[in-house]
Amino acid sequence: MTAISRREFSKMATNIAAIGVLSGGREAGANPLGLPIGCQTYPVRKSIARDFPGALKQLADAGFQAVELCSPVGYAEFSGLAKYKPPELRKLLSDMNLQCVSSHFGIDELRKDLPGRIEWAKELGLTQMLVPSLDGPRNPTMDDVKRAADEYNKMAEQSANAGIQQGLHNEDFELSMVNGRRTYDVLFELLDPKLVKFQFQVSTISRGYDAAEYFTKYPGRFISMHAQGWSDKTKKIVPIGQGTLDWNRIFGAAKTGGIKNYFVEMDLDKMRASVPYLRSLQV
Repeated sequence: MTAISRREFSKMATNIAAIGVLSGGREAGANPLGLPIGCQTYPVRKSIARDFPGALKQLADAGFQAVELCSPVGYAEFSGLAKYKPPELRKLLSDMNLQCVSSHFGIDELRKDLPGRIEWAKELGLTQMLVPSLDGPRNPTMDDVKRAADEYNKMAEQSANAGIQQGLHNEDFELSMVNGRRTYDVLFELLDPKLVKFQFQVSTISRGYDAAEYFTKYPGRFISMHAQGWSDKTKKIVPIGQGTLDWNRIFGAAKTGGIKNYFVEMDLDKMRASVPYLRSLQV
Protein backbone atom coordinates (compact mmCIF):
# COMPACT_ATOMS: atom_id res chain seq x y z
CA MET A 1 0.00 0.00 0.00
CA THR A 2 1.35 3.41 -0.97
CA ALA A 3 1.82 5.94 1.79
CA ILE A 4 -0.50 8.96 1.74
CA SER A 5 -0.10 12.31 3.41
CA ARG A 6 -2.10 13.33 6.45
CA ARG A 7 -3.85 15.97 4.33
CA GLU A 8 -4.84 13.38 1.71
CA PHE A 9 -6.11 11.02 4.42
CA SER A 10 -8.17 13.80 6.00
CA LYS A 11 -9.67 14.68 2.63
CA MET A 12 -10.58 11.04 1.98
CA ALA A 13 -12.25 10.74 5.39
CA THR A 14 -14.26 13.90 4.77
CA ASN A 15 -15.43 12.59 1.39
CA ILE A 16 -16.47 9.25 2.88
CA ALA A 17 -18.45 11.02 5.60
CA ALA A 18 -20.14 13.19 3.01
CA ILE A 19 -21.13 10.11 0.98
CA GLY A 20 -22.69 8.66 4.13
CA VAL A 21 -24.80 11.77 4.63
CA LEU A 22 -25.88 11.89 0.98
CA SER A 23 -26.87 8.23 1.02
CA GLY A 24 -29.37 8.87 3.79
CA GLY A 25 -27.09 8.18 6.73
CA ARG A 26 -28.45 4.67 7.41
CA GLU A 27 -24.98 3.30 8.05
CA ALA A 28 -23.83 6.31 10.06
CA GLY A 29 -27.08 6.84 11.96
CA ALA A 30 -26.46 4.26 14.68
CA ASN A 31 -27.57 6.51 17.51
CA PRO A 32 -28.48 6.70 20.32
CA LEU A 33 -26.16 4.44 22.34
CA GLY A 34 -24.36 3.54 19.11
CA LEU A 35 -27.09 0.99 18.37
CA PRO A 36 -28.86 0.33 15.08
CA ILE A 37 -32.23 2.05 14.81
CA GLY A 38 -34.60 -0.87 15.18
CA CYS A 39 -38.23 -1.48 14.33
CA GLN A 40 -40.73 -4.03 15.67
CA THR A 41 -42.56 -5.50 12.66
CA TYR A 42 -45.95 -6.05 14.33
CA PRO A 43 -47.31 -2.62 13.27
CA VAL A 44 -46.78 -3.57 9.59
CA ARG A 45 -48.19 -7.09 10.00
CA LYS A 46 -50.81 -6.57 7.28
CA SER A 47 -48.13 -5.56 4.79
CA ILE A 48 -46.03 -8.53 5.88
CA ALA A 49 -48.97 -10.87 5.28
CA ARG A 50 -49.33 -9.49 1.74
CA ASP A 51 -45.70 -9.05 0.73
CA PHE A 52 -42.91 -9.77 3.20
CA PRO A 53 -39.99 -8.62 1.00
CA GLY A 54 -41.93 -5.48 0.11
CA ALA A 55 -42.62 -4.74 3.77
CA LEU A 56 -38.93 -5.15 4.61
CA LYS A 57 -38.02 -2.73 1.83
CA GLN A 58 -40.52 -0.24 3.21
CA LEU A 59 -38.86 -0.38 6.63
CA ALA A 60 -35.34 -0.18 5.21
CA ASP A 61 -36.33 2.81 3.06
CA ALA A 62 -37.73 4.47 6.18
CA GLY A 63 -34.22 4.33 7.66
CA PHE A 64 -34.43 1.33 9.96
CA GLN A 65 -31.30 -0.78 10.30
CA ALA A 66 -32.69 -3.65 12.38
CA VAL A 67 -36.02 -5.40 12.81
CA GLU A 68 -37.63 -7.58 15.43
CA LEU A 69 -39.86 -10.26 13.93
CA CYS A 70 -42.86 -12.14 15.29
CA SER A 71 -43.01 -15.91 15.10
CA PRO A 72 -44.99 -17.42 12.21
CA VAL A 73 -46.29 -20.04 14.64
CA GLY A 74 -47.52 -17.72 17.37
CA TYR A 75 -48.75 -14.78 15.27
CA ALA A 76 -51.39 -15.38 12.59
CA GLU A 77 -50.38 -12.39 10.43
CA PHE A 78 -46.84 -13.77 10.26
CA SER A 79 -47.85 -17.32 9.33
CA GLY A 80 -46.78 -16.70 5.72
CA LEU A 81 -43.15 -16.57 6.87
CA ALA A 82 -43.35 -20.32 7.49
CA LYS A 83 -42.96 -20.90 3.75
CA TYR A 84 -39.41 -19.58 4.02
CA LYS A 85 -36.67 -21.71 5.47
CA PRO A 86 -34.57 -19.78 8.04
CA PRO A 87 -31.62 -19.38 5.61
CA GLU A 88 -34.04 -17.84 3.08
CA LEU A 89 -35.32 -15.42 5.70
CA ARG A 90 -31.77 -14.50 6.60
CA LYS A 91 -31.02 -13.74 2.96
CA LEU A 92 -34.13 -11.57 2.56
CA LEU A 93 -33.10 -9.57 5.62
CA SER A 94 -29.48 -9.35 4.51
CA ASP A 95 -30.50 -8.17 1.03
CA MET A 96 -32.24 -5.23 2.70
CA ASN A 97 -29.25 -4.58 5.01
CA LEU A 98 -31.45 -5.29 8.02
CA GLN A 99 -30.09 -6.93 11.15
CA CYS A 100 -32.34 -9.35 13.01
CA VAL A 101 -31.35 -10.90 16.33
CA SER A 102 -34.75 -10.90 18.04
CA SER A 103 -38.30 -12.16 17.59
CA HIS A 104 -41.46 -12.39 19.66
CA PHE A 105 -42.88 -15.82 20.45
CA GLY A 106 -46.23 -16.57 22.05
CA ILE A 107 -45.97 -18.35 25.39
CA ASP A 108 -48.37 -21.06 24.13
CA GLU A 109 -46.10 -22.03 21.23
CA LEU A 110 -43.20 -22.38 23.66
CA ARG A 111 -45.32 -24.59 25.90
CA LYS A 112 -46.18 -26.83 22.95
CA ASP A 113 -42.76 -27.09 21.32
CA LEU A 114 -39.95 -25.19 22.98
CA PRO A 115 -37.14 -27.28 21.38
CA GLY A 116 -38.59 -26.71 17.91
CA ARG A 117 -38.95 -22.97 18.41
CA ILE A 118 -35.40 -22.73 19.78
CA GLU A 119 -34.15 -24.61 16.72
CA TRP A 120 -35.97 -22.22 14.38
CA ALA A 121 -34.54 -19.23 16.25
CA LYS A 122 -30.99 -20.55 16.06
CA GLU A 123 -31.27 -21.36 12.35
CA LEU A 124 -32.49 -17.82 11.74
CA GLY A 125 -29.51 -16.44 13.65
CA LEU A 126 -31.49 -15.04 16.57
CA THR A 127 -29.91 -14.54 19.97
CA GLN A 128 -33.09 -13.32 21.71
CA MET A 129 -36.53 -14.89 22.12
CA LEU A 130 -39.04 -12.44 23.58
CA VAL A 131 -42.38 -13.38 25.11
CA PRO A 132 -45.05 -10.64 25.10
CA SER A 133 -46.73 -11.92 28.26
CA LEU A 134 -46.72 -14.94 30.56
CA ASP A 135 -50.47 -14.94 29.99
CA GLY A 136 -51.58 -15.30 33.60
CA PRO A 137 -54.99 -14.19 34.95
CA ARG A 138 -55.93 -10.52 35.08
CA ASN A 139 -56.45 -10.68 38.85
CA PRO A 140 -53.75 -13.14 39.90
CA THR A 141 -53.00 -14.61 43.27
CA MET A 142 -49.39 -14.85 44.41
CA ASP A 143 -49.53 -18.56 43.59
CA ASP A 144 -50.55 -17.69 40.01
CA VAL A 145 -47.55 -15.38 39.67
CA LYS A 146 -45.17 -17.93 41.18
CA ARG A 147 -46.42 -20.66 38.83
CA ALA A 148 -45.98 -18.40 35.80
CA ALA A 149 -42.48 -17.39 36.87
CA ASP A 150 -41.44 -20.98 37.60
CA GLU A 151 -42.65 -22.13 34.20
CA TYR A 152 -40.79 -19.36 32.40
CA ASN A 153 -37.59 -19.90 34.39
CA LYS A 154 -37.57 -23.49 33.17
CA MET A 155 -38.13 -22.40 29.56
CA ALA A 156 -35.36 -19.83 29.88
CA GLU A 157 -32.97 -22.45 31.23
CA GLN A 158 -33.51 -24.66 28.18
CA SER A 159 -33.06 -21.64 25.92
CA ALA A 160 -29.87 -20.58 27.70
CA ASN A 161 -28.44 -24.08 27.26
CA ALA A 162 -28.95 -23.57 23.52
CA GLY A 163 -27.31 -20.13 23.55
CA ILE A 164 -30.56 -18.13 23.35
CA GLN A 165 -31.56 -15.35 25.75
CA GLN A 166 -35.19 -15.33 26.86
CA GLY A 167 -36.80 -11.98 27.59
CA LEU A 168 -40.18 -10.88 28.93
CA HIS A 169 -42.19 -7.95 27.59
CA ASN A 170 -44.69 -6.14 29.82
CA GLU A 171 -48.29 -6.46 28.67
CA ASP A 172 -51.61 -7.58 30.19
CA PHE A 173 -50.77 -9.99 33.03
CA GLU A 174 -47.51 -8.19 33.84
CA LEU A 175 -49.43 -4.92 34.39
CA SER A 176 -51.80 -6.47 36.94
CA MET A 177 -51.60 -6.15 40.72
CA VAL A 178 -50.99 -8.90 43.27
CA ASN A 179 -51.18 -8.47 47.04
CA GLY A 180 -51.15 -4.70 46.60
CA ARG A 181 -48.01 -4.70 44.43
CA ARG A 182 -47.35 -4.51 40.73
CA THR A 183 -47.08 -8.02 39.33
CA TYR A 184 -44.25 -6.71 37.13
CA ASP A 185 -42.13 -5.87 40.17
CA VAL A 186 -42.86 -9.24 41.77
CA LEU A 187 -41.65 -10.94 38.59
CA PHE A 188 -38.28 -9.21 38.88
CA GLU A 189 -37.91 -11.01 42.20
CA LEU A 190 -39.11 -14.40 40.95
CA LEU A 191 -37.48 -14.64 37.53
CA ASP A 192 -33.85 -15.75 37.53
CA PRO A 193 -31.64 -12.78 36.52
CA LYS A 194 -29.15 -15.18 34.94
CA LEU A 195 -31.79 -16.66 32.67
CA VAL A 196 -34.43 -13.99 32.02
CA LYS A 197 -34.05 -10.43 30.79
CA PHE A 198 -36.82 -7.90 30.28
CA GLN A 199 -38.05 -5.82 27.35
CA PHE A 200 -39.73 -2.57 28.37
CA GLN A 201 -42.76 -1.15 26.57
CA VAL A 202 -42.27 2.61 26.82
CA SER A 203 -45.95 3.38 26.12
CA THR A 204 -46.87 1.83 29.49
CA ILE A 205 -46.10 5.32 30.79
CA SER A 206 -49.86 5.68 30.20
CA ARG A 207 -50.32 3.27 33.14
CA GLY A 208 -47.61 4.93 35.25
CA TYR A 209 -44.71 2.65 34.27
CA ASP A 210 -41.72 4.93 33.70
CA ALA A 211 -38.96 3.45 31.53
CA ALA A 212 -36.08 5.41 33.06
CA GLU A 213 -37.23 4.58 36.59
CA TYR A 214 -37.34 0.86 35.83
CA PHE A 215 -33.98 0.85 34.06
CA THR A 216 -32.45 2.53 37.10
CA LYS A 217 -34.31 0.43 39.65
CA TYR A 218 -33.29 -2.88 38.06
CA PRO A 219 -29.76 -2.42 36.66
CA GLY A 220 -28.63 -5.05 34.19
CA ARG A 221 -32.04 -6.77 34.09
CA PHE A 222 -33.13 -5.43 30.69
CA ILE A 223 -32.15 -6.41 27.17
CA SER A 224 -34.30 -4.20 24.94
CA MET A 225 -37.25 -1.86 24.72
CA HIS A 226 -40.15 -1.04 22.44
CA ALA A 227 -40.09 2.70 21.90
CA GLN A 228 -43.08 4.98 21.44
CA GLY A 229 -43.42 8.72 21.85
CA TRP A 230 -46.09 9.90 24.30
CA SER A 231 -47.89 13.17 24.87
CA ASP A 232 -48.98 13.63 28.45
CA LYS A 233 -51.20 16.50 27.28
CA THR A 234 -53.23 14.54 24.73
CA LYS A 235 -52.68 11.08 26.32
CA LYS A 236 -51.78 9.74 22.89
CA ILE A 237 -48.84 8.00 21.23
CA VAL A 238 -46.80 10.35 19.03
CA PRO A 239 -43.56 10.03 17.01
CA ILE A 240 -40.39 9.76 19.09
CA GLY A 241 -38.97 13.21 19.74
CA GLN A 242 -42.42 14.77 19.91
CA GLY A 243 -44.64 14.76 22.97
CA THR A 244 -43.44 14.99 26.56
CA LEU A 245 -40.97 12.11 27.09
CA ASP A 246 -37.35 12.97 27.89
CA TRP A 247 -35.44 10.64 25.55
CA ASN A 248 -32.02 11.70 26.81
CA ARG A 249 -33.16 10.58 30.27
CA ILE A 250 -34.64 7.31 28.94
CA PHE A 251 -31.63 6.32 26.85
CA GLY A 252 -29.24 7.48 29.56
CA ALA A 253 -30.95 5.18 32.05
CA ALA A 254 -31.06 2.42 29.41
CA LYS A 255 -27.29 2.09 29.80
CA THR A 256 -27.82 1.21 33.46
CA GLY A 257 -30.70 -1.10 32.61
CA GLY A 258 -28.52 -3.08 30.20
CA ILE A 259 -30.36 -2.33 26.96
CA LYS A 260 -28.72 -4.08 23.98
CA ASN A 261 -31.23 -3.05 21.32
CA TYR A 262 -34.41 -1.06 20.90
CA PHE A 263 -37.31 -1.25 18.47
CA VAL A 264 -39.63 1.57 17.50
CA GLU A 265 -43.23 0.28 17.57
CA MET A 266 -46.07 2.47 16.30
CA ASP A 267 -47.98 2.85 13.06
CA LEU A 268 -45.70 3.21 10.05
CA ASP A 269 -46.11 6.97 9.62
CA LYS A 270 -45.15 7.60 13.26
CA MET A 271 -42.26 5.14 13.05
CA ARG A 272 -40.98 6.82 9.90
CA ALA A 273 -41.26 10.26 11.51
CA SER A 274 -39.21 9.02 14.49
CA VAL A 275 -36.09 8.14 12.50
CA PRO A 276 -34.65 11.66 11.92
CA TYR A 277 -34.87 12.43 15.65
CA LEU A 278 -33.17 9.15 16.59
CA ARG A 279 -30.42 9.81 14.05
CA SER A 280 -29.74 13.15 15.68
CA LEU A 281 -29.92 11.98 19.30
CA GLN A 282 -26.53 11.65 20.98
CA VAL A 283 -26.60 9.74 24.27
